[in-house]
Amino acid sequence: MKKLALLFAGLSLFAATGCSSDSDTVLEAPLVGTWQPLKEVVTTVEVGEDPVSNTITYTDCQKQTRWFFSVDSKGAKTNWGDTATPGVCAILSDIKFNYTYDKDSKSVQMKIQGVVEPQNAKVVTLDNNTLNLAVREETQDPTVFQTRTYTFRRVVQ
Repeated sequence: MKKLALLFAGLSLFAATGCSSDSDTVLEAPLVGTWQPLKEVVTTVEVGEDPVSNTITYTDCQKQTRWFFSVDSKGAKTNWGDTATPGVCAILSDIKFNYTYDKDSKSVQMKIQGVVEPQNAKVVTLDNNTLNLAVREETQDPTVFQTRTYTFRRVVQ
């Protein structure tokens, strides 16, 4: 009976420690690269109310927009959109920013040129092909909170 108890204890200890090793760490894809937005979800929360979300699906012109994150913490966003002429796309704005990315907290802070307050964001998903970035939007009303979550696809160059 003692041998059976020792065998059970040994198997329990083996199962508890498992077969994991220090090499089982999950690697996160880099934020650095070129990203194409596919859609965004705007979520608004008023204090004491249920959240309201609206999905914005981009047109083919809007999908030409590109966000760039470089290794030297510089970024850019080139916004494309429809013009007055049907079927013709054009660059609507070109925005430059510096950014910091904290992998541990998944927080991104973007300091846009010409704007005093930085934009704060959170990486929701980041892998080799997909980035979901939730950007906190400032509102005039302190009882209303708004987040704009972008879904991106990595553009391979």
